[in-house]
Amino acid sequence: MSKKPLILITNDDGITAPGIRALIGFMKELGDVVVVAPDSPQSGMGHAITVDNTLYVRREEIDEGSQVEYSTSGTPADCVKLAKHEILDRTPDLCVSGINHGSNASINVLYSGTMSAAIEASIEEIPAIGFSLCDFSWKADFSVLGSYIKTIAKSVLKNGLPTGTALNVNFPISPIKGMKVCRQAKANWIEKFDKRKSPMGRDYYWLTGEFVNFDEGQDTDQWALDHGFVSIVPIHFDMTHYKALEQLNHLNSNNE
Repeated sequence: MSKKPLILITNDDGITAPGIRALIGFMKELGDVVVVAPDSPQSGMGHAITVDNTLYVRREEIDEGSQVEYSTSGTPADCVKLAKHEILDRTPDLCVSGINHGSNASINVLYSGTMSAAIEASIEEIPAIGFSLCDFSWKADFSVLGSYIKTIAKSVLKNGLPTGTALNVNFPISPIKGMKVCRQAKANWIEKFDKRKSPMGRDYYWLTGEFVNFDEGQDTDQWALDHGFVSIVPIHFDMTHYKALEQLNHLNSNNE
């Protein structure tokens, strides 16, 4: 039995995306790699899971190497569930998701399939990291990220993470000045719909919008990225607003 760490790799851009192919190469230097990723792009799927349709899994041989690869018809969260409960014979020591083509900083984490896969792994008590590069180009240069990705992954493999925690790691476009552990910025999209008409006369819409950062803090992921730093944000799936609990105490009741 191999004594190397078992590393599960997934993403939301699809198993053939350049980002995940680069991540596979980096992780093979750290452990035994198993890839379970969507067979087609799943960007913006958030934490969707498949409950009303069948799921298919297929063994793949995309690049030469020691990694074991599977594509699935499911979402990124489905991929982690299938890996944990059906494909793997032991729990991974680490789950890495990405490298996403585009930022998943600030509010984007809520919509991200990349980060939802990492969060799903954290729910399964698997240390998890989601990696994203602030470049949407399919030809983006991921090679410059290798040393940072391996440093972060090695740290998590050695030191672990608090139970239920995943890391949301975003990279600025080079040059990179260093890394900063941050909080999530208070920012969101000001959205608009571009209404159009099809040749058949049916109305349809394209979602557009402008990303606006309302946060002036210098301890946020968006500040770090804007100033050339890799942002590292610890996140968890507990969405309780603890400060609001006391404010809402007046709603407690006992009918006994």
